[in-house]
This record gives sequence, C-alpha cells and structure tokens, in this order.
Amino acid sequence: MINFNIAAWRAWAPGLDTVADWQAWSQHPCVLAANSAAPDVSFLPAMQRRRLSRLARMAFCVGWPLAEGREALPLVFASRHGETPRTFDILSDLAADQPLSPTQFSLSVHNAVIGLWSIMRGETSEMTAIAAAGDGLEHGLIEACALLNEGAPAVLLIITEEQPPEAYARCIDDVPFPYAVGLLLTPGEQWQVSLASGTAGIEQAQWPHALNLLRQLLDKQQRSFQHTWKNRVWNWQHSL
Repeated sequence: MINFNIAAWRAWAPGLDTVADWQAWSQHPCVLAANSAAPDVSFLPAMQRRRLSRLARMAFCVGWPLAEGREALPLVFASRHGETPRTFDILSDLAADQPLSPTQFSLSVHNAVIGLWSIMRGETSEMTAIAAAGDGLEHGLIEACALLNEGAPAVLLIITEEQPPEAYARCIDDVPFPYAVGLLLTPGEQWQVSLASGTAGIEQAQWPHALNLLRQLLDKQQRSFQHTWKNRVWNWQHSL
C-alpha cells in the first residue's frame, strides 16, 4: 500500500481549463470534438515556447503553476504513448526518403519533456519519465511515493496524452481527446492505494484513469473506487 496527500491539482484539455470547466465535464463526461487548440504557456519566453509540442505545452501548463515557489521539486512524467505526432512525422519522412531533423528526433524521445522542464526551470532534482500501460497513473504514483519516502517534501506527478494520428487508430483506442493532469503530492495518509489481482466482476472504466481520478476529486461523496488493468486491481481509498 502507498499513502500520500494530493495538495493541489490542475488539468487541461481543449476547452477545459478551469475547475468549473472540469466540474461540468465530470457531471456529463463526453468525448471532446477534435481540434488543434493548445494550452496557454505565455509564461515562457517565446524562443522556448517554439520548441514545445502540444504534449509538452500541456505538461507545462498543468505543472508550472503547481511548481511555482517550490525549489528542488522532483518530477515524475507519465505518458503511455508519448509524442505520437512527432514520431509519425519522423517515420513518414523516413518512408519518403526525406532527411530527418535532429531537432525533431531529440524532441520526440520520451524523456524530452523532463529535459526541457529541467532546462527551463533550472531544476536539478530527480526526474523520471515512464511509459506504462493502462495503469500508468498508478505506476507514476509508486515512483512518486518512493521519492516522498526518501524525504522529498513534495513530488510533482504529470500524466498527459496526445491525440494520436489517424494512422494509429487501430492500435491506440484509449485517448478520447488530448489531456494533461498535474498532481502535487505530499507525504500523508489522505489517500491510500493498494494492489490486488484478478478482474472477475469488476467493470472496466470508460475513461482513462487520470480523467476518472479527476471526477473523484471533484465528487466529494465517493470515498473509494477501483481501477483495473489486465489482472491488476488498484484499490483507491480517500480519507476525508
């Protein structure tokens, strides 16, 4: 079992930026219409913003305000699919015998976001980028709680997914729309998460678990819930 507090959170998706926006969505969840909207990261210098993909902008949008005023803040970045648009562009150029852009390649790797975060914030604390399966949120929590147990006063956990290109539609079916969720975790026992095995009788969730967690954070009534992936059952408990 792991224990932690969620001191603060932020989330972004196209058209969903404020707590009120997410409150409305959580009451009537739906798939958002596809669009190219990107979050506002005007707090960054223009030259730095130019290098950021939408995935990176989403991560910075939810993470930067949570990190304000905090020094030596470890970061755990979790994304199952990562920079699929950049990767697809690189593969398309390769298939067409076009020259590959070293910059595009360097920004397509899975730890590019935390590298940019470290440079732009001057942050030298521990940072981890993970690509887990459908329970990447829980794997990110395990990593974050390990850092808390080592003495970190807080850890920033960012979960984000980009809408994949249409060519990946048959392979990627768990990203209903682009989204990012940032959680500022601190030591405590407000939340407990434990792992069990077996999925008999447990209904699979309709939404990615990071989005379901947002619904739980906004619903003050429900104290416990489960998330299953394959044969793993994650039991969540919230102590008010």
